[in-house]
Amino acid sequence: MKKKGYTLEIKEEARLDIFESYYYYSELNKDLGIRFLKYIESTITDITVNPEHYQIKRSPYREAIVSKFPFVVVYQFTGNAIIVFSVFNTWRNPSKKPL
Repeated sequence: MKKKGYTLEIKEEARLDIFESYYYYSELNKDLGIRFLKYIESTITDITVNPEHYQIKRSPYREAIVSKFPFVVVYQFTGNAIIVFSVFNTWRNPSKKPL
């Protein structure tokens, strides 16, 4: 996928994080699952517009906080490529963060 001149790649692990979280929130309330997806999409769109905006937490990975949900999008930005590695639930033990 290409946005704003950047190539966006969402790794399979990140897709699985999104799916599992969507499923969890949808089980609680269908609208909540849809809302979760909208906030994830909005965060990823923000990353593609200005990938350098977000802090480098553990070099070379950056983390974008997802509004309204306890998640961060963990990604790397190099040249014209944005690679999303994880959508991590911040309520989990930080030592379980994949990167």
